[in-house]
Parts: sequence; structure tokens; C-alpha cells
Amino acid sequence: MTATSFSTLGLQSALQDNLTSLGYLQTTPVQAQSLPPILAGKDVIAQAKTGSGKTAAFALGLLQQLDVASFNTQALVLCPTRELADQVAKETRRLGRTIANIKVLTLCGGVPLYTQINSLARHPHIVVGTPGRVEELLKKGHLQLQSLQTLVLDEADRMLDMGFQDSLDAIIKFAPAKRQTLLFSATYPEQIGAIARRVMMDPVRVQVTGDEDSSDIEEHFYRLDSPDQRFAALRLLLLNYRPESALVFCNTKVMTQEVADELSQAGFSAMALHGDLDQRARDRTLVRFANKSVSILVATDVAARGLDISDLDAVINYFVAHDSEVHIHRIGRTGRAGKSGLACTLYGEREQHKLARLEQYIGHAIDPEPLPELSLLDEPAYQPEMATLQIDAGKKQKIRAGDILGALTGKDGIAGDQVGKISIADKVAYVAVSYMAVKPALKKLNEGKLKGRSFRVRWLRRA
Repeated sequence: MTATSFSTLGLQSALQDNLTSLGYLQTTPVQAQSLPPILAGKDVIAQAKTGSGKTAAFALGLLQQLDVASFNTQALVLCPTRELADQVAKETRRLGRTIANIKVLTLCGGVPLYTQINSLARHPHIVVGTPGRVEELLKKGHLQLQSLQTLVLDEADRMLDMGFQDSLDAIIKFAPAKRQTLLFSATYPEQIGAIARRVMMDPVRVQVTGDEDSSDIEEHFYRLDSPDQRFAALRLLLLNYRPESALVFCNTKVMTQEVADELSQAGFSAMALHGDLDQRARDRTLVRFANKSVSILVATDVAARGLDISDLDAVINYFVAHDSEVHIHRIGRTGRAGKSGLACTLYGEREQHKLARLEQYIGHAIDPEPLPELSLLDEPAYQPEMATLQIDAGKKQKIRAGDILGALTGKDGIAGDQVGKISIADKVAYVAVSYMAVKPALKKLNEGKLKGRSFRVRWLRRA
């Protein structure tokens, strides 16, 4: 399906003007197919992978029908992970920034309950959250859904995989029967169909296939002769391709941490992402990987779902995924938006049956390739070109990206092209700088001021 101009969709002028300022002129395939029925108030089931533009599709629908003058929760978006909820809330705020006084609240675990109860007392228009915390606040009576117009289930398949079926059922009972329901999912197992039949009214079905994706992924498979060869094979692939950013998938939390630790011991810049990390550690890990001051992120599928990482150079499957659709979802994280990407999969004798299922799923045979030359193991591990500085001040202190950039590049400062991504949270900010400029950048920030005040600044060095 060809793209559609956003200007033809009848969006309110404030939304249309903001889309133009953001450079959003043409819809993606999932937006072109799903936005018209969403804007018409119909229930929609959309099957599309991460990175397809689905967040903007449902967020624009929510914002279009929002009554800002009504201080009630009018939209609820449920996400499987804290990271995805934060990402959705951030994108919704960005798309609605030209509409005055919109309140978007994130409700996830890992945050003290009392702070969220206080925030709910200020009557947010849109709530984005994970099922467990949303259910808890509904049952305690702090979250009210009497005025709910739209319920969104984002990454519905992953929410079911993570065991949120009972929470979803409980939340839906609190929602008005007369509402719009939007369901977005990368895959469409029978469980999703069962939910749709129970909670949706005559939904419009949208499916965006891989054929509509212009990405270019170079895929390789490597058969291992023995289990002991696996970690050496991973090192060989990293040393051979030297990706600036690589996502390594493991099937368990324990293996994820073990592989990340082994890579660090081998000299690589690697960190683990799994469900046992606390919120602060998860945030730091994601920031450092996103700004390319950590080269390798080792993660489980659950932890990596919904990550908003652009320009991912490579995906490496340390073990074959249990499900063929999950394999496709994994490798689809690289090579986005027409850019080339690399996907490598390691497998042993005991995983041969998974390869057979994958061959059947993709419709062609998989031919293993020889691993790179063992002599590569004598080479030192490569290091990222960026480093991350943490500033103990954020939105609460009115810090903006321009304040940080100005402090770094002012008189006797570092060059503007030595400054990378800047991320600002409530009480902390992160800035990526060229590794070669770390010391002068630290000196400049520690000796200077932000908003007329001095704040602690430190280099996040440990991978």
C-alpha cells in the first residue's frame, strides 16, 4: 500500500502543524491503513512489527478526539514493559506538544506508589502503563475509567507471553462497555484472536507484512560443532563485523548476565538487560546503549521488546529463538528505514529442530556458513567512540538540552560535533561526548554552571 499524506486525514490544525514541523509528511504503511478507521472511531486490530510507526498511529487517534477541557482519563494505553510505556508516553507528548495543557501520565512498577497516586489526583487525560501497576491502582480506586473513550493494547502478544492475561481481563472490567478498543501486535496467535472476540466490536483488521518493509538485512547462520564453541564464535563475529551497536539475544536472564560478564572480561563494552535489574540500572543501560557509549547490549526477548534504538548495526542470536515469529521480530530490529543491517544466528545440534521449523516458516532452506578465521581471537576487543556523562539534574531543575550543549561548547569548551545524544529525565540528565573529549567535557561541566547552579557530573565508565 502506498503512503498517504498526513494532510489528507482531517487532523485538527494543531496536530497537523506539529507533524509538519517534525517532518512527518507521509504515513508509513501501518499508519496509512489504520489511521482512517481509528479516526472514524472504529475498533482496530493492527499487526505490525516494532519500528513500523504504530505508536504514532494510535497516539494521533487519541490526541485527535481528546477533550482537554475535561479533566478525566479519556485514554488508557497498556504496554508490556516499563521501557515501552515510557517510549509511548514520550512520543505521545511529542505529537501533542502544540495542544495546550495535555496531561500524559506513565504508571509502571519500580516507582513508589504514592507518587503515582499524587499524580492521578491531577486528572491526567492519557494514562500509559503496564498491566500490573494499572490493575493495582484501579482496584485501590485511585485510577478512574468512567470517562474512558479509548483503550489501547500495545504489543498485546508480548503481554500475553509475560503472563498478563488475568490483569488484562481485570482492567477491561473497569472500562466502560461503550468505548473504542485498539489492539496492536507483532504476531497474531490464537490468544490474540480470543481477546479480540471478547473485547472488540466489529474490528477492522490491518496487517502490514514484511514485504512492505524497505529494510535490507544481511542474514547469516553458523553451525557450532560443540557447546563450548559458542562464546568464542560470538567473539569472532563481533571482531569480524565490528558493529558499533549490536543486540545479542539470549533465551534466559541467567545466560544474558553471564554472556555480558564474559564479554566485559574479554575487553568488550557490553551490558546486560533483563528483568532482574532495578529501574535506575535499566535506564542507565538503555541510555548508554542508545547513545553508543556501550557497543553491545545482551538481552532477553522480554527485556528488549519495545526498545526504541535507532541505527542498530547488528543482531546476534546467541541461541535460536524458541518461536519462529520471535526470530523474525529479533532480526527486524536491524536494517530499518531502508538502511542495511546484519543478523547472525548461532546454533548447535540440539537446536536443529528449531532450524527446521524456521525453514518451514520462512519457506526456504537455511545454509550454514563457516565462522570467521580463528586468528581474529588474537585481536583486542574494539571500544565505542562515545562516552556518557551523568549530570545530577534534570527536568525538575528546568534543565534543557540546549543548556547542556551550551555549557559544553561555550568559551574554551569542546566542539559541537563532539557532543552526541542528550537525554533528560526528571532528576538526572545524560550526555554522550566523544571519548577523546571526556576530560575537557567533565572539566567544563564541573567548573561551569547550568541554570546558574553547580551540579555533580560524573563519567559512567563501568560497562
